Amino acid sequence: MEDESRIVELELRYMQQQELLQELSEVLYAQRRELDALKSELALVKKKLEGEPGLVDARQQEKPPHY
Repeated sequence: MEDESRIVELELRYMQQQELLQELSEVLYAQRRELDALKSELALVKKKLEGEPGLVDARQQEKPPHY
C-alpha cells in the first residue's frame, strides 16, 4: 500500500512539473515576441535617426567642459 501512495505522489509531482513547464514555456514565448517587437522598433528608430541627424541631441556632440 505504501508503494501505491508513493507512486500517486510521484505522479502528482510529475503533473505539477508539467504544468509549470508549460507555464514557463508560455512566458518565454511571450517574452520572445515582445523582445522581437522591441528590436524591430529600435531598428526603426535607429533608421530614422540616421536619416535625420538633426534629431540627435546636440549636447551629445559637444565636448565636455573638462576637455
